[in-house]
Order: sequence, then C-alpha cells, then structure tokens
Amino acid sequence: MDTVAAAADERWMRAALAEAARAEAAGEVPVGAVVVADGRVIGAAGNAPVQECDPTAHAEILALRAAARAVGDYRLAGCDLYVTVEPCPMCVGAMLHARVRSLVYGCEDPKAGAAGSRYALAGDGWNHRLVVRGGVLAEECSRTMQAFFAQRR
Repeated sequence: MDTVAAAADERWMRAALAEAARAEAAGEVPVGAVVVADGRVIGAAGNAPVQECDPTAHAEILALRAAARAVGDYRLAGCDLYVTVEPCPMCVGAMLHARVRSLVYGCEDPKAGAAGSRYALAGDGWNHRLVVRGGVLAEECSRTMQAFFAQRR
C-alpha cells in the first residue's frame, strides 16, 4: 500500500477511535466506526447496545444506518467502513448487503471476527465482495479494548 493510502487509513481509523472513546464514556464496549465516501465521513458511531437496549446497535450497524440516511440509499457502493475491531458476522453481513467497497479494521477479534481471523465472510461466495485490510493502528485499537476489559475484571 502506498504512503498516501496508509495515511488516509490512519486518519479514518483515528476518527473511529474517537467514536470508540465516546462509546466507552457512555459505558459501552469501546468500538467505533466511520463510513467514508469521497474523502469525508458520512456516517459515524460507537457501540450502543446498552444505551439503545438493542443487540444490533453495534458501531458498524449504526454508522451504516447514518451513512445510508446521508446518501438517501441503503446501497453504499464506493464507501469504505473503518472500525476499530474486526467486525462480527452480523456486521460483515450488513456491509455486504450495503455493497460497501472496503472494510478497514484495527485489531483482530479471534473469538467472533468475521473478516478473516475466525470466519471469512467478506469474500465467501456472496454476490458482493469486500476488500478487507486489517491491522491499521492495531496496537492502539487493541490497547483500548484491553484497558476497558481490565477495568471490568
């Protein structure tokens, strides 16, 4: 990957980390996501299942909903989703249905990650394939999660 693309990935992952910090401040697991189109954020969110009393209120789902409202279409072709932690099967499924162009995540989730570490749903015979890049600011994303759970134990 060239340095310009790597710098853009880090920029947007930092925006996702800011969403994760807001989620943590609200008592949620610190996962943040942003949807980017044409060099600007069109949807952003942090985890909110506790706040929303909604098991589907993952950061990725909420960011996709905001992006779809922003463009007036559930199809988000040409959009890239950045998330601090590798998404679960539900979230990867939503990205595939939305036709998101690429998924960029920070740290892996070996227990439930569906973009390659546990499951590989992103390119698994669907009518759409996501381009997946993992490991962007992985150490920072991982530390955020580890610190959160260390406080809870």
